[in-house]
Amino acid sequence: MSRSISTTTSSTTTAVRPPEPDFEAITAGELRAYREAENRWRASGAASAILGEPDPGAAIGWRQLALPGRNLPVRVYRPVPTADPDADVRTGLPLVIHVHGGGFVGTAAQCDWTNSHLAARLPALVVSVEHRLLAPGSPLANAADDGWDVLRHVVRHAARWGVDPARTAVFGESCGALISALAAIRAREAGLDLRAQVLVNPATDVTGTMEDHPSMAEHAFDPTPALPQLRLLQRLAAPQGGDARALSPLYADDLSGLAPALVVVPTRDALADHGRRYAERLRAAGTPVRLSEYPGARHAFLTLPGLEPQAEAAQAEILRFLRAALAE
Repeated sequence: MSRSISTTTSSTTTAVRPPEPDFEAITAGELRAYREAENRWRASGAASAILGEPDPGAAIGWRQLALPGRNLPVRVYRPVPTADPDADVRTGLPLVIHVHGGGFVGTAAQCDWTNSHLAARLPALVVSVEHRLLAPGSPLANAADDGWDVLRHVVRHAARWGVDPARTAVFGESCGALISALAAIRAREAGLDLRAQVLVNPATDVTGTMEDHPSMAEHAFDPTPALPQLRLLQRLAAPQGGDARALSPLYADDLSGLAPALVVVPTRDALADHGRRYAERLRAAGTPVRLSEYPGARHAFLTLPGLEPQAEAAQAEILRFLRAALAE
């Protein structure tokens, strides 16, 4: 079951972006306060100059899903009929389950630019998972379950959502790409056929070898201090006693038989080699994969069209890939 809790197309909230904290020494309380303030800013109109304006061809709203043991918000993007805005909602649409980046901070609203364009131009129903963020007591396993449970829920109730379950893809960015990659593996194991997976600047290794990639050393503090944030993500992802390998797609035992993948790698990114190595492993396992690099682009560039000139090209590439993969 699900219920709509909002039908607004954009946020008019006024917010001020908080200063970035010291991620090496941040306390649980400081993390919570920073996350709440940062996410208010990302969902506000003040952020649109950086995060981009939504496509007017998509209706955007929050829905609440009743999942096992919890209720979870999702942000839904649906194409608006261009000829008659009052026409019935379209049915039989392809489905894209999206997971935003950030890990311990972030909101689906920060991805309105890309997701609304996909919804309007594919066209498709895009459901973006407002997953539980990493925090003390909330490890990556929770977020991974959220991504998988939303995918399974919408596919099981496809008729209610107006989608064709045979044309489904997963799409994620950064930590969200990690969650999407794990969902693709779980889908294969459950017999749920996906048409495609799109992984943008993916984190694929949260084990002790997370930093053992050349790009991690090269871009640890260039163009921004990425290493302290990634170390915090690693600490929160799999606390002592947790199985970090089980949450690291790079170390999955079997990557064969997965949905064809588009792996998008900005080269000026500490995680660039995470994406490259994962693409290599997919290819070696026989899973079709396309590795697409954007020279000079930085991490999270797809969510920053107001700052990153290559965001539009990457969005267009993702649109082409999904249009081909999700065709009838």
